[in-house]
Amino acid sequence: MKRIHLLILLAIFTSCSLSAQRATVTGTITGIPQGTIVVINEIAGDQLQPVDTIRLDESGAFKLTLSPSSPTLYILNTNSRDIGIFHLMVAPKEKIAIDLAYQPEHKIFKINRCKGSRNMELYRQFYDIILNANTPAQQSEKAGQIEQLLLQNKQLLMSAFLVTFFEQDFENHAALYSDIRNALVKDHPDDPFVKHLNDRLKNVLLPGMEAPEISMKDTEGNIRNLSDLRGDVVLIDFWASWCGPCRRENPNVVRLYKKYHDKGFEIYSVSLDKERSAWLKAIKDDGLIWPNHVSDLNGWTSSGGKTYGIMSVPSTVLIDRQGKIIARNLRGPELERKLAELFQ
Repeated sequence: MKRIHLLILLAIFTSCSLSAQRATVTGTITGIPQGTIVVINEIAGDQLQPVDTIRLDESGAFKLTLSPSSPTLYILNTNSRDIGIFHLMVAPKEKIAIDLAYQPEHKIFKINRCKGSRNMELYRQFYDIILNANTPAQQSEKAGQIEQLLLQNKQLLMSAFLVTFFEQDFENHAALYSDIRNALVKDHPDDPFVKHLNDRLKNVLLPGMEAPEISMKDTEGNIRNLSDLRGDVVLIDFWASWCGPCRRENPNVVRLYKKYHDKGFEIYSVSLDKERSAWLKAIKDDGLIWPNHVSDLNGWTSSGGKTYGIMSVPSTVLIDRQGKIIARNLRGPELERKLAELFQ
């Protein structure tokens, strides 16, 4: 009898706890055919777990009740392969009002109205930038606008999901990943997207960190240490004779070396070549006049490349006179502007 009472009390307590966590989402979805069933999926590891469905009335209105124990990202999809998905982040006790209009030309649900959730308001602003980038000029500004938006809202958990917009260009946005991770990891250590940022940032070298040592043989077989150049501003240039973009960038690097060498600028070139003759010929043909050319002729398994996590060439790392990383992957005008700033 006591056991039954205990189970009843436990059930009541659990029910009350879930009720206290309940969140509601109300609103409308327009632009999809009447009768379309919208499935609400919770992300569980690498699987989607259906938790509810939305059946729209004639006006497209719906009401949804969820019981997240923490801010949770749900994916809304339909029974039509022609309709894209929508992401919905819901925190315990939230009362979200949201109106969505499906845009088939982009396969995106545009948020026309959103109240009750700062995370979803960030999601709306993110996609507004994408949808409003119609001209070439707007397209070129899009990445910078998104980066600024996420930096301003890095305390919101939605930013950990949206920053994956830069996943294919991670190396150039690692600092943004780090800023968002650092803002969220204390309060949301178990969130799957915060964990993803942690995984992505393992062994990543960011500005302000000490530049790891490289000790490799030069063209004469002598060891040259990166640390021997301490006291100068140093550009570590990862390249290869077979890399077309590297060879096209070389004249600019030579010009900058001549311009700033006397002021304390050095270049430490790490070749990812495998053929010694091709490496030496490229140095001569491109007029790479600095002495710090090193390679172990191991191609992509180059020890210097592995130390710096190099996945593509050309890649650069600029380090200051104290051996700290200033920036990564500066080339062309960006490199010239940074050097002008350092040597003004």
